[in-house]
Amino acid sequence: MPTAEGQRRKLLIDCDPGHDDAVAILVGHRHFDLLAITTTHGNSGLENTTRNALAVLELAGIEGVPVAKGAASPLVGRTYHAQHVHGKSGLDGHDLPEPALQPVPEHAIDVIIETARANQGELVLAVIGPATNIALALRKEPRLAEWVGEVTVMGGSGGWGNMTPAAEFNAFCDPEAFAAVVHAGWPLRMVGVDVTRTVGIDAADIEILRASGKRTAVVIADLLNFYMTRQTERTGLTHAPMHDACALIPLLDPNAMTYRETRVEVELAGTFTRGMTVCDFRGSTIESPNVRVAVTPDRQRLVGVMMDSVISYP
Repeated sequence: MPTAEGQRRKLLIDCDPGHDDAVAILVGHRHFDLLAITTTHGNSGLENTTRNALAVLELAGIEGVPVAKGAASPLVGRTYHAQHVHGKSGLDGHDLPEPALQPVPEHAIDVIIETARANQGELVLAVIGPATNIALALRKEPRLAEWVGEVTVMGGSGGWGNMTPAAEFNAFCDPEAFAAVVHAGWPLRMVGVDVTRTVGIDAADIEILRASGKRTAVVIADLLNFYMTRQTERTGLTHAPMHDACALIPLLDPNAMTYRETRVEVELAGTFTRGMTVCDFRGSTIESPNVRVAVTPDRQRLVGVMMDSVISYP
């Protein structure tokens, strides 16, 4: 279960909020020492994702966590967004006020590098959007891979995709960046959409959030109701999948997820498979494992931490 207050791991979240990112931010702040948030293109454009990150912090009364803007487009190719799932703002479902909080002037890649430099061996880097900022930070400071204690990624898949039949959204949005993260040589966990799609907050959970009477939980309930409705319309899911928080909670509760150590490669050239994460579950010994890939979630444990975290805010 979550570690004690005085033993919290240091965390930087790189994200593209996003409904599931919003819940991940609340989980991250509640259970980790959240040192910074960096934003990227993805679920919406960079201006929206940055605003959404700031709005979530302000909603929950979280102070002292710097938010830094990062990449507005991938390393290569066109930019994709997910308004069809997250709405025009990237966080539709409640009319959140314009946040008074402002991003710091430093670029996200500099914040990532300096945070890792100042916390060598101790920092958990949670990459829960397209990995462009991380790839750029590695390019600027190769020692970053030595400084970071562990990386946890929401992206890719051990099976099918959700952006294409082969590719998950975050990996598809910047495959070259995702490949850079996979091959950086740091301790790496990957929680793919084939797993996270099965873990979500449903209508009964949303009513529990509303019934709490707490403003943060009530607003999150509105947001997740919108997100769940879009998911039902488009995919038939009857819950709001909490992809991004699934990358954090296993660091708190090892029983929340099982992993397999395996070799992962990212397809960069395939006409129909670009962005696919090719996970070698055959047990081959030709290539050494480079990623711990999530395979089996404990949905009850995962959702329990999410719900408790959201309700814990004023």
